[in-house]
Amino acid sequence: MTRPRVVVVGTGFAGYHCLRTLERRLPVDAAELIAVNPADYMLYVPLLPEVAGGTLDPRRVAVPLRTKLPRTQVVLGNATGVDLTDRTCTVVDVEARSRTLDWDYLVLTVGGVTRLLSIPGVAEHAMGFKSVAESIFLRDHVLRQLELAEQADDPAERAARATFVVAGAGYTGTELVAQGRLLTRQALRHRDTLTEQDVRWVLIDIAPRVLPGLNERLSGPALRVLRDRNVDVRLETSVAEVTDQCVRLKDGTEIPTRTVVWCVGVRPDPLVEALDLPTEQGRLTVNSHLRVAGQHGVYAAGDVAAVPDAFHPGKLCPMTAQHAQRQGRVAGINIAAALGHGQHKAYRHRDLGFVVDLAGGQAVADPLHVPLHGWPAKAITRGYHLLALPANRLRVLTDWVTDVVARRQVVQFGLVPPNGRVNLAETDGVAQPSSTK
Repeated sequence: MTRPRVVVVGTGFAGYHCLRTLERRLPVDAAELIAVNPADYMLYVPLLPEVAGGTLDPRRVAVPLRTKLPRTQVVLGNATGVDLTDRTCTVVDVEARSRTLDWDYLVLTVGGVTRLLSIPGVAEHAMGFKSVAESIFLRDHVLRQLELAEQADDPAERAARATFVVAGAGYTGTELVAQGRLLTRQALRHRDTLTEQDVRWVLIDIAPRVLPGLNERLSGPALRVLRDRNVDVRLETSVAEVTDQCVRLKDGTEIPTRTVVWCVGVRPDPLVEALDLPTEQGRLTVNSHLRVAGQHGVYAAGDVAAVPDAFHPGKLCPMTAQHAQRQGRVAGINIAAALGHGQHKAYRHRDLGFVVDLAGGQAVADPLHVPLHGWPAKAITRGYHLLALPANRLRVLTDWVTDVVARRQVVQFGLVPPNGRVNLAETDGVAQPSSTK
């Protein structure tokens, strides 16, 4: 008899930990495990701002699937369709070749794509920040703009090129601005005609505070750190339009710039809409065991799943890595139980707090909801990432120590295309199967 096949679509926090759990709980001959993903690694998204800032080597945030999941067959490509009647999944690889995978159990953990909103020019002129490629590109782009600003004869062009705008003061946007500010400071050390006062970082959000989704007691210290570094933080302000020359705000202000990074949240992958299944807030409806409503053998976890919050009746679990990781583990436990190994388990998790790295010696954190900032928060933040990171811990720690005792290397790799930017219209739709923090 053939072994039942478990296909996991997406290997972010949820997908990776689902497969890891299945490998640990199932005997070798109990099931065939297949992971469908565009890349052969799990992306540890929380450390992407440090890649963009030049603190970490890009390979540090990539957890190799074939090494960490030795019993799982990795199929590289994007899942473009799922047939729930015939129980098949269509996968298209980088060369546009299509193949069909049969499945007995399907786990949807495809994560999310950038939320563009209906703002003119965002898709064409803003840059995303959800992948290793985008983080490396952004670092190159920032350094290139400093170079071009230094060479510019027109003072207006010089100011625009030295202005960097980040939309979204949530987790990612706040960390990215903090890292970016220190990156440009390092890059100016050996420049004679461009000073730190010439470089401007702007953080924009419609919310009344930075980190609006986190504990209010973290927002104040984070805002003080950013403003102490001369970051222009504009709250209760929204973007009206993005062009190739400026950002226009709803209050009529124009900010001349050649760099706009869009960090305004995520939405579930478009694959969810194509399934025509019940959804809530755009996410697949699942029960407490992470089974998709009305579908036998179909599970969902992470950003694409509307998982009931056991500790807040009537609400859904937030789209964070903390929940995605644990949901993936519970999905693996329940699939193993369905195959006769172990007992079923309902998903229950109470948030343990959050950590936000603000670069240098600064961070904010609320472990077990005790607010901290400064070096205590920094120690908690880095300790948390080392524990949560499935691989490369020694390498990450080495990079952090090196950054403390030596100046970071600031070099361009020539990744900026002839038109000067890669926009969201070109990168969105290739979902990174990962979750926000």
